[in-house]
Amino acid sequence: MMKNSAARDEYGENLAAASILVIDDEPGMRNFLTKILMPRCKRVEQAASAIEASAILDQAHFDLIILDNIMPGKTGLEWVQEQRRVGLFADTILVTAYADLETAIQALRLGVADFVLKPFRANQILNSVARALDRKYLRRENYLLKHELSAEGTAARGRLLGKSAAICQAREMLTRLAPLPTPVLFTGASGTGKEIAARTLHSLSERAAMPFVAVNCAAIAPDRIAHELFGLVDEQDRRKDGLFLHADGGTLFLDEVAQMPDQVQAALLRVLEDQRIRPVGAEREIPLNLRFLFATNADLQQAVAAGRFRADLYHRINVVEIAMPPLRERVEDIVELAALFMEQFSTRLGMPALELNEETLLKFSRYDWPGNVRELRNLIERSVILGEIPEEFSGTGAITGTAAIETLDLVTQRHIMHVLDACEGNRAEAARRLGVSRKTVDRKCASWGF
Repeated sequence: MMKNSAARDEYGENLAAASILVIDDEPGMRNFLTKILMPRCKRVEQAASAIEASAILDQAHFDLIILDNIMPGKTGLEWVQEQRRVGLFADTILVTAYADLETAIQALRLGVADFVLKPFRANQILNSVARALDRKYLRRENYLLKHELSAEGTAARGRLLGKSAAICQAREMLTRLAPLPTPVLFTGASGTGKEIAARTLHSLSERAAMPFVAVNCAAIAPDRIAHELFGLVDEQDRRKDGLFLHADGGTLFLDEVAQMPDQVQAALLRVLEDQRIRPVGAEREIPLNLRFLFATNADLQQAVAAGRFRADLYHRINVVEIAMPPLRERVEDIVELAALFMEQFSTRLGMPALELNEETLLKFSRYDWPGNVRELRNLIERSVILGEIPEEFSGTGAITGTAAIETLDLVTQRHIMHVLDACEGNRAEAARRLGVSRKTVDRKCASWGF
């Protein structure tokens, strides 16, 4: 067992997780390659001919194909060219005994990942496979990094913070759902942390080491979204992998799903039902292993009633709904979030943190925050950059740091004043909601000078 693990480590983790199809008309060569690869790979299958290989690819997806060039009926390169028209979404290593210049040029044009000349040793083919897989996953990482940077996805990183009942309930639901493949629909106003909740769910799941790909459906032009999601085989048989395939094995998060065009809604419904995609322009479908998460700040039921969103798709994605609460309903979290954002932006920007005194924190707690957590985050970032808190939130209080955040009397003051604001100053109603007497509210307000 230790020897097998060492062999896997020698050629990298990508080899250990790979699925490989070996195509060769010679049984001895097929068995030799399978014997080398099987102990080190996740899955290895064989095909004795181009026809058999095509049938296998119609049913299963492989990370890599090892292909003999000289076979009865057609060459390996002819088969690759034919398969590119149908939809070939695996990298290819060509095994050949004849390395002439014309073959090499044709292979490069067809995008073959590597040549291996016969005869070869076991370590030669293993090194070639490892290099091809490393390049494949490096391309995927670069593509996803560019996608995330273009979508400004870094702003939605971090943990789902807070101790309010609403956030604790959401966090508990995420923990329960994490080991399941069930689709989840996150609802709530813009800025309530739907993507952070989705990332939290992914990080708690068995897919945590695989990609988390967030797609804002409203940010992609309607005529491009199918290409971006499903991939493309163009008129020159060139292939472009879409976000579905790049996210394979991980989690795909579709935000603003209500903005998805009708045609793409129909295609997405098929993907959810079959767990297979067909890239635009391709004939072959590709099986997927994906967890789907969705989010919207729109009323999807109303969109269905108005004919803007498919009813069958709505029922398919709304298996479990997690409603993210607005910041005004989790007032006890505002202070913790403000302090955290202050520390984060001070460190990230290399600028001094600003003191948050008790008067400023009280104003934070009494503000309605229509932009929710995103508005608070942006305000703190702007304050650090400018070196001062905006006038409408600034205060002259003397208590700062942990004392301003945790002192019981200040925590009580922020909570009571928030409830009073929600009751439009009606102290009797505030007392009823707080579960205390009217005299208690009057006494507290008097001690605070209100």
